[in-house]
Amino acid sequence: MATDHHATSGFVPSDLDATLWENVEGLYKALLDRELKDSGCLEQLLLDRSELDAAVYEARVNLSIRMRCHTDDKHAKSSFLAFIEHVMPRFEQAGFELDRKIVGSPHAANLDGARYEVLLRNLRADIEIFREENIALQIEEKKLDQQFQQTSGAMTVAIWGEERTLPEMVRFMEEAERATREAAWRGIWERRELDRERLDDVLDKLVALRSEIARNAGIDNYRDYMFKRLHRFDYTPADCESFHDAVEAVCVPLLRSLNAERASSLGVDPLRPWDLTADVKSRPPLRPFANCSELIDKSSRLFHRMDLSLGKMFDSLRSGDGFDLESRKWKAPGGFHANRERSRRSFIFMNAVGTHRDLDTMLHESGHAFHAMLCHGEPLLHYKRPPKEFTEVASMSMELFAFPYLDEFYDEMALARAKRQRLELVATILPWIAVLDAFQHWLYANPDHNRSERDAYWIQLNDRFGPAVSWEGLERYRQMSWQIVGHLYGAPFYMIEYGIAQLGALQFWLQFKQDRPRAMENYRRGLALGGSRPLPELFQAAELTFEFGHDMMKRLMDEVQKELDKIRDLRIV
Repeated sequence: MATDHHATSGFVPSDLDATLWENVEGLYKALLDRELKDSGCLEQLLLDRSELDAAVYEARVNLSIRMRCHTDDKHAKSSFLAFIEHVMPRFEQAGFELDRKIVGSPHAANLDGARYEVLLRNLRADIEIFREENIALQIEEKKLDQQFQQTSGAMTVAIWGEERTLPEMVRFMEEAERATREAAWRGIWERRELDRERLDDVLDKLVALRSEIARNAGIDNYRDYMFKRLHRFDYTPADCESFHDAVEAVCVPLLRSLNAERASSLGVDPLRPWDLTADVKSRPPLRPFANCSELIDKSSRLFHRMDLSLGKMFDSLRSGDGFDLESRKWKAPGGFHANRERSRRSFIFMNAVGTHRDLDTMLHESGHAFHAMLCHGEPLLHYKRPPKEFTEVASMSMELFAFPYLDEFYDEMALARAKRQRLELVATILPWIAVLDAFQHWLYANPDHNRSERDAYWIQLNDRFGPAVSWEGLERYRQMSWQIVGHLYGAPFYMIEYGIAQLGALQFWLQFKQDRPRAMENYRRGLALGGSRPLPELFQAAELTFEFGHDMMKRLMDEVQKELDKIRDLRIV
């Protein structure tokens, strides 16, 4: 683990308000003007720059959190947009100039190669694609994502005498009564259809904008631009296509077998979209907690049993504003973890309504929080931001490590149901990842496509990877179903990471079943490295293999199938 450097270098005032550029401009100028006499001076520059960058990023995170929690708050929206428009362009420009100063310094060659290899590699890639004219385009990109957030956050359904948010409607998709599920499903999609044109328009603009960003950087298409921007040095677009093929060969047959089993168990023919999340024996849905306070309390006990250090980390979120969990109108959709870089405080955002999926989300986002906390001793901000292919291992593993401790939430029968639900999700999520990754490859390889072509390709991918479900009479909803994916708007190409990480998490789960103390030690050791080593070495540090092709997928999915067979043999699920 890196040496603990909780004390700051003292370069940045403790009371700095980094939401205003005039407050940080002089500090960036001082860094740019600083004389570098030797490699020690260069290392100090890196530390001081990390502290200053962390202050700016934390300012942005806090503004973003406030806006997402209250999308109807005009002051929150205007404050965030003002920061994006007036601070971020200057910050990006100053960052580029500092990158050049660091990489171009003759003392860079004298830095410890093992320590700084990843940092210098990444900075060189950032310099290569940086174009000043793209700063304004990237600001516009963030504004368009904000439009998606606001549009989605405003969606509600008036049904059964109440106005409900879309996350609240998801509860009814788990009900045993099929007519209730269908009414809820149709209510959701009829509401989404009202904003279909608006969200189509937002993506049209984003595709055009992002393609222009790539061309400005001298790169043929936005996909190849993003591979460099995301520092994907350890795999290629061709490897992603191999992942898609492996999913089709290994996971899709299992998914569709599970679909057939579900249809038979439910006694329905054909299976419809509103049949996918109900209990296979038409029992009442799993309800692991009644309110968010109970979710927090039970999660705390679960993590303390899993690992005392993780329990303590989780409890640190309970003081201050570490959570915003309840679903409400005007709250942005989804769930996420945000790290306040300078103060080293994590934040978990959810739209919890009492479902098992909410519990999974808490476990998942807590894994991200643990990752951030285990990196607190890393003084370089760059290394406190691990590659997402590994950050998602941290979060997905928590969902699987939790199996022995779910009795905090469930009795024996419900626990077995929850475990089965999570394992079946593996067979669902990998094809979904393949769909979304392949969809984005196509979007940006064909930036001049029209909406009909886009919808048609989406259907083609769903035919290739999707569940065995009848969409008869619902075709218009199926065509637009990509619009539920916030990553397409706000985190382009952030999708294959989930697939790579799911295979890493399954490897961790097998470790955990065989030797829990060893697995937890590997978990802490791997996560504590942050992003200081290349991606394959991060996997290796946790005794995992960085591989996501057919053979690895087949081995792991066979293990999932075996575990599902054991659960079925219990005859209680």
